[in-house]
Amino acid sequence: MTKQALIVIDIQNDYFPNGKYPLWNSDATLNNILQAIETAQHNAMEVIVVQHIAQSEHAPFFVANSEGVKLHSRLLAVSPDSAIITKHSADSFWQTELDAVLTQLEVQSVFVAGMMTQNCITHTALSKTAEKYQISILKECCTTVDEILHNIALNALSTRVPLLTTEEMVSRSPNINQ
Repeated sequence: MTKQALIVIDIQNDYFPNGKYPLWNSDATLNNILQAIETAQHNAMEVIVVQHIAQSEHAPFFVANSEGVKLHSRLLAVSPDSAIITKHSADSFWQTELDAVLTQLEVQSVFVAGMMTQNCITHTALSKTAEKYQISILKECCTTVDEILHNIALNALSTRVPLLTTEEMVSRSPNINQ
């Protein structure tokens, strides 16, 4: 049986209204992500949360110890026991514990959700380390600064990585409890 995980990237306060860099459609995307998390949990998938922390106190957002760097409270409410991986670059695998956690959990298939589509989602999905996993992007569970850039990034990714809906994620799960 293929073990699966949902990786949720950078659902942090700075990307929401009143944050330092609010994204297009962030609240609707968060709602979709929360549904994907509940679906993953129902289907015995691991949920792993990734949090970006800037390495400079002069960074435009995600500054350490700021309100904006914190994970969104609604994300934490639905996944209080999820592993939290800290990253300092766009690639969630680069110089982090993500690969080690996935290996320890014996995960082979990874679904990716989060923010920003053209940056952290793309870099994580196309990471050299990600090549050993079956990577898919949950397209309604990602966003960026505007709809056009989001769609351009998804279109570019689609030549290398499957783009799925949460419903399709469930249909690919061997753990479905029906």
